[in-house]
Amino acid sequence: MPDHDETTAFLGRVAVLGSVPSARPSTSPAVFWAALRGRQNECKTLAGLVAAVQANRSQVLVLRGEAGIGKTALLDFLVEGAGRCQLGRAAGVESELELPYAGLHQLCGPYLDRLDSLPLPQRDALRTVFGLQGGGAPDRFLVGLAALTLLAGVAEEQPLICVIDDAQWLDQASAQALEFVARRLDAEPLGLVFAVRETDQEPKLAGLPELQLRGLGTEDAAALLESAVPGTLDPRVRDRILAESNGNPLALLELPRVLTAAELAFGTAAARSTGPLINRLEQGFIRQLASLPPQTRLLLLVAAAEPVGDIPLLWRAAEELGIEADVAATAEEAGLIEFHDRVRFRHPLVRSAMYQSATPAERRQVHRALADATDAEASPDRHAWHRASAALGPDEAVAAELESSADRAVSLGGLAAAAAFHETAASLTPDPIRRAQRSLAAAQAKAGAGAFEDAYKLLAFAQSGPLAEAELARVDLLRAQISYNSIHGNQALPLMLAAARRFESLDGAVARGTYLDALSAALFAGRLAPGPGPGMRQVAQAARTAPRAEAPSKADLLLEGMAILYTDGYVASAGPLHRAIQAFGSEDLTVEEAFRSAWVAAVAAVDLWDDVHWDVLSRRHLEVVRKAGALSLLPLALASRAIFDIHSGNLAAAGSLVAESNWIAEVTGGENVLTPIPASWLAAMRGHESQAGQLIQATINDATASGQGVGLTMMNAARALLCNGLGRYDDALVAAQEAATEPLELGPTKWALAELVEAGVRSGKADVAAGAFDLLSEMTRASGTDYALGVAAARGALLRDGDSAEELYREAIDRLGRTRIQVELARARLLYGEWLRRRNRRADARCELRTAHESFSAMGVEAFAERARRELAATGETVRRRTVETQQDLTDQEGHIARLAAEGLSNPEIAAALYLSRRTVEWHLRKVFSKLGVTTRRQLRRHPSVDQLGMPAG
Repeated sequence: MPDHDETTAFLGRVAVLGSVPSARPSTSPAVFWAALRGRQNECKTLAGLVAAVQANRSQVLVLRGEAGIGKTALLDFLVEGAGRCQLGRAAGVESELELPYAGLHQLCGPYLDRLDSLPLPQRDALRTVFGLQGGGAPDRFLVGLAALTLLAGVAEEQPLICVIDDAQWLDQASAQALEFVARRLDAEPLGLVFAVRETDQEPKLAGLPELQLRGLGTEDAAALLESAVPGTLDPRVRDRILAESNGNPLALLELPRVLTAAELAFGTAAARSTGPLINRLEQGFIRQLASLPPQTRLLLLVAAAEPVGDIPLLWRAAEELGIEADVAATAEEAGLIEFHDRVRFRHPLVRSAMYQSATPAERRQVHRALADATDAEASPDRHAWHRASAALGPDEAVAAELESSADRAVSLGGLAAAAAFHETAASLTPDPIRRAQRSLAAAQAKAGAGAFEDAYKLLAFAQSGPLAEAELARVDLLRAQISYNSIHGNQALPLMLAAARRFESLDGAVARGTYLDALSAALFAGRLAPGPGPGMRQVAQAARTAPRAEAPSKADLLLEGMAILYTDGYVASAGPLHRAIQAFGSEDLTVEEAFRSAWVAAVAAVDLWDDVHWDVLSRRHLEVVRKAGALSLLPLALASRAIFDIHSGNLAAAGSLVAESNWIAEVTGGENVLTPIPASWLAAMRGHESQAGQLIQATINDATASGQGVGLTMMNAARALLCNGLGRYDDALVAAQEAATEPLELGPTKWALAELVEAGVRSGKADVAAGAFDLLSEMTRASGTDYALGVAAARGALLRDGDSAEELYREAIDRLGRTRIQVELARARLLYGEWLRRRNRRADARCELRTAHESFSAMGVEAFAERARRELAATGETVRRRTVETQQDLTDQEGHIARLAAEGLSNPEIAAALYLSRRTVEWHLRKVFSKLGVTTRRQLRRHPSVDQLGMPAG
């Protein structure tokens, strides 16, 4: 909680301001502070926020409410009482919704001289989006991290409060970046306060701490109304205004303005209240505007159409229109606008009322003047937008200028803005072919921005035009990509196949790349893929007809191997897939490979039981995605790596990755459909029956609903593992059979076959176990790795007896001991120990079971550890139940930071990897050092809990 004395001092400062009398119009201190009547609790909340920031505790607050409810007044209250805090300000402007990073530039502009202090990728990201250097569009979340680092650095010198008004009108790129910052604040002396108008749209900044503003109570509303009416107020008029305003402060101040003194005093006016309050307020402003001289109204219209409040630009445009300089005084005297360093309307509703009440011809006239007054070199996008708004009909020159603006927006990462530029360009394009092409470009940008419904509409419009064959193929491909990226479900596969076939005669490389994308879609769709036969087989049959590359790339080799797998079978594909995986593992991944095909190669390594390349590729994939700052791709990379860590027995590291994936889902607004899969596997491997059961079932439900067959297979395989660990073999049998329905599906079906052999033997279904082993054995022999042959030997021993069984157990332990999959090694020892005990070789059994128990316990594989403990007890050895140590109660985030610190990463490197500020990392490390009783990173690396944190000892 904030310090009481600081809060009291804050309220004392603003109370003095609130008592200042003044005869100025509505922008005066008296009227301003009168607007805070009835806001004592809100003011106390803001005072506490300031006190917390001054005490080095990060704060975020969203003020949410209807227009006129007092959000801006409360922000000004906050600014007046900010004490020793620095202040950063920005405001969304409706007409700047399509200009990428305009809002972020407002906030960060004063601190651009500090960019050189940022890590290089972050510095380049901000320099690119602010137009200070060229380059491709940076990942939007890297921009957010850069903004966090920049603002946190400013706050380190002196606490900083950033105030963002009208956040509902922030451009999408700025809104995403600032929301990222808000969700990652932790231990910085930095506060973010947003004011958001309630609309019918999806609420912005949902899930952040918020303060919902309601109307004033009757007593405060009446007092505010009386303060706004200097003369006599008829009780009937008073009651009507109070009823109509519903406590809205702006309405209480503005509704009396539409009545004459006589109407206020004697109640002679007829009721004028129809429609929503905002509309009535706008109508009131419109009536005030209508009474002004024509030139004054024209100047106000120029100001309303010019979004940034640029005074020199305003007067250049006014000069173009022949507006005299003294007209500004008339506008200010009306109390509707102020001209100081920037233009400021009394309320945003005044701006919208002025613009909406103008005729189309008047708007075009004003935008034409603003276009002429705007420097096309310095502000090409605003110049193009004004020209478009001034156009009377189709105009190719303006459309071409907008197209250039769209290209610049893409380079800044502003896909929503690029879509708007392309869409407007299309509407102004006279040639039907070019119009269809620009509509297609707009659809591409809309899809990239996540506006999938809008993208579909634009695609339909583009498709109705005269498109060439290559462009029609792009339409097919974009439809497929939208389907795949929106839900990772099963609808994308036939669309991708259609697009790939269409590209075969147009561009072989694009066709092959699209087939590889189709493989990704088929991996997710799995058994739920639509069409005849399994999805992977559909892709494979089509891909084998695609034009072959003269010099095959790694991706081409991977596509070929996968196609052989699903047409000629596992044995025929093993050699080509081994070559493809080795090609991927032989050198570092490029960014394109990491983004597009590395995870498929890692899954192929799983399918081949190639633990070395599974480890290498999943690690490199995660490293490249992290380094590139591609937060939107990080969930898949985290999931891939977490699954490896789970099977290698590094459950603490996997837990950190799952936690990180949850954080990513939080900062990206939930854009993470993959987190439940590794989380479920982790709970299953730990043997946490209740948690795992809930996660598995929830994931199955979601996967079924979205057409993600991979989720069904993964979860049934995880359930089989869980039940085998718990000794519930009948349940394990059912789950494993379900998971192994399509044995050629990549990855988890092979694990399911191994679980099925064990469950079949233990539940007395020897025929089921034997059938599963035949399939497993065929595949593992073709693979030939120690991992494959070790698993096959351990499961094969379950079906044998006597010396042959013992030889297989020893072979399994020997082979698995040379792999990175330590859980399987411990399971082989457990199976061997169980076999030895049943043959009354108790001493030999104790040796294997004790080793297995210690391994399981150290890894945190609790159900199997308990199974080993029970077997040891049956040999006569007493073993205390053991659970994983808690690492002195480190949180998941502290454990993750500790692991990275012990691996040698610096604080800035950890901050970049985890999308945190450097100060937050330092704060968490101080807590880690205190909890573990260490003072240096060397001591941290040597701490006994190092293995449980998932770090290499040494």
